Amino acid sequence: MAKSGAESIRIVFITIPRDEANRLARDLVEQRLAACVNIVPKMESYFWWDDAVQHDEEALLICKTTDTKFRALMEYTHESHPYDLPEIISFPLSDGLPEYLAWVRKETEG
Repeated sequence: MAKSGAESIRIVFITIPRDEANRLARDLVEQRLAACVNIVPKMESYFWWDDAVQHDEEALLICKTTDTKFRALMEYTHESHPYDLPEIISFPLSDGLPEYLAWVRKETEG
């Protein structure tokens, strides 16, 4: 089976306060750290913080980037994120439409 080129693409999840989601999504695309960022505008999170269960209403950013841009995306997000410890997790992509994957690589080159 032919390789789709997916091995160089990453999906990155970032949780963020809803009122900050559009700013960060736009910044990541404008700086070519991600080719595309989807915003899932409403989610609720429960988590341990400061020795207690916390609850926040957040947005989820789903970013498409490359292996080579991931570290820069993570560093930029960490520096500009309003949380002390933001959730920034990535997953290598195992497969996808080759033309879309080529587009992700092209749009993150600049």
